[in-house]
Amino acid sequence: MNRKQVFAMLLMSGIVFNSFAQNVTEGFSKSPHGLLYKIIIDAHKPKANVGDIIKLNLLYSTQNDSVLFSTFDQGIGPVQFNVSDPTFSGDPMEGFAMLGQGDSAVFLMSTDSAYKNQDEMPPFAKKGQYIKISVNVLSLMGKEEYDKKQKEEAAMQTELEVKTIEDYLAKNNLKAQKDPSGIYYIVTKQGEGPRVQSGQTVTVNYTGKLMDGTVFDSSLKPGRHPYDVTIGVSQVIKGWHIGIALLNVGSKGTIIIPSALGYGSRGSGSQIPPNSILIFDIDVLAAK
Repeated sequence: MNRKQVFAMLLMSGIVFNSFAQNVTEGFSKSPHGLLYKIIIDAHKPKANVGDIIKLNLLYSTQNDSVLFSTFDQGIGPVQFNVSDPTFSGDPMEGFAMLGQGDSAVFLMSTDSAYKNQDEMPPFAKKGQYIKISVNVLSLMGKEEYDKKQKEEAAMQTELEVKTIEDYLAKNNLKAQKDPSGIYYIVTKQGEGPRVQSGQTVTVNYTGKLMDGTVFDSSLKPGRHPYDVTIGVSQVIKGWHIGIALLNVGSKGTIIIPSALGYGSRGSGSQIPPNSILIFDIDVLAAK
């Protein structure tokens, strides 16, 4: 979850500010760009630079500590984003650049600054008040170090998933072909139509499953209909664009999609955990 997503969730929370203590800013320092801040823990480690990737837990609250949003205990998990230059007076981004791994701090963000480009304040905010942001920095990495780590972790995950898929095929006595993309596919019925091409709108029936057989979606459920997907265009997982194009019109088959071509380390909602290998039974009905 990035910074914009967190702020959007804050806007939707709809919690109304209560009356506030008069000394809310007591004990806070003021930065050159107008941010009110208080360092709670200084772990004496290198501080963030613009472009660094910071990972932290944070808690948004009203001035009198009514919680609006929290990654500490709401099952959301830490947020991670690039540190950038502040864009408005009192931007908490300036505060993130004061912190390093292990540091904790509290920022006060003026509602006037936060919502100056909106026609009206959200329901929970009033002019002249503050949003309190409590943060705890879990890690801090330069972009080069972060990119290297991501590549190493991706390679390890790919290796693990190849073994998992091949063990699954062996256990279930299935013979599959492997596409250079990493997708495994099994044609259970060879269609007589032409091969699906990029740019075509393809009509399919499908059932999506996890490796343990749990069905997370299906066009065959009551009230559902075949699904149209334009290869290379539609906003579906990359594995669909590649996997469906491996089949002919009229074919039925199974495509096994590594997580990197699915929902990756994010997962999708409560049904698809992070790093899930996805299995789709596909029936290609038409293409035009």
